[in-house]
Amino acid sequence: MFSFPETVRVFSNTLFSMQNNVSNDDLAIFLVVVREGGFRAASRRLGIAPSKVSTTISRMEASLGVPLLRRTTRSVATTDAGQALADRIAPLFAGLEEACAEAADTAGRVRGRLTLNVPGAVMPDILPPLLSKFHARHPDVEVEIVVENGLVDIVKAGCDAGIRYDDALEKDMVSIPIGPRTQQSALAASPAYLEARGTPRSPEELTRHDAIRYRLPDGPLLPWSLVDDFRTVTVQPATRLILSVNALDTGLRYARTGIGIIGTFRNWLEEDFAAGTLVPVLPNMWPSRNGPRLYYPSRFTTAPLRAFIEICRCGSDRV
Repeated sequence: MFSFPETVRVFSNTLFSMQNNVSNDDLAIFLVVVREGGFRAASRRLGIAPSKVSTTISRMEASLGVPLLRRTTRSVATTDAGQALADRIAPLFAGLEEACAEAADTAGRVRGRLTLNVPGAVMPDILPPLLSKFHARHPDVEVEIVVENGLVDIVKAGCDAGIRYDDALEKDMVSIPIGPRTQQSALAASPAYLEARGTPRSPEELTRHDAIRYRLPDGPLLPWSLVDDFRTVTVQPATRLILSVNALDTGLRYARTGIGIIGTFRNWLEEDFAAGTLVPVLPNMWPSRNGPRLYYPSRFTTAPLRAFIEICRCGSDRV
């Protein structure tokens, strides 16, 4: 992905002609505006004044004779001509950045930017240790994490790679395990809640209890599934609190107050189990699933992404 116009200035006379008085620097600034979604965000990314960004875009539009961006007081969007221009030049700049990153890599340092599109489920405990190792080894790489739980076209979204579970992986992508190979879904409640309401001993008893549940982006609640005599049983408890999956890691706070039983990943609950702030519910019936996977296009893998893949391969042996 393109990050800094300085990377391409060395090649300024090799990519584009100077027709219409539009320079490579102008095109670079235009791309950053499109990708950052506004003049101020682009100015922060580039380290230049917002007025210079605005003046550059206006000069380009005057030279080309067409509007490239639609501006409102709150947002900036591309016109058809602007989007067509961005689509045509983005791969060229990306290729140059990849070449520069490879050149830097041969000197023993990886530089550039890595953008990951990830679900909230990997944010609390899977990503932090991996990124800590990555930054320690590659301090010159800037990492941006975009948290989304739905299906995303990572190429169209301008991301280098994504993280999803098996049932949500994009087709035609390379993928590798990231974090634990398997994860358990677990149920837990506070000691105060169980003392007041009793501890359920079967899936049927669970249906008479209050639940803290999560809702998917497209509307349905995440199901509660248990394994009973090798059969998967879906349970419908009495829902008392619904949270968006974008706030997955906040649910434990509500469970600790005694609102109800929560269903989440077991690895998120280990600290509470050890401290006694939450208690396992029906632990012999918790189902398992494959862990998350890092996925990315097979072509145009940047040096920062290759370096991150190496970190993930070293850290994916946990079971």
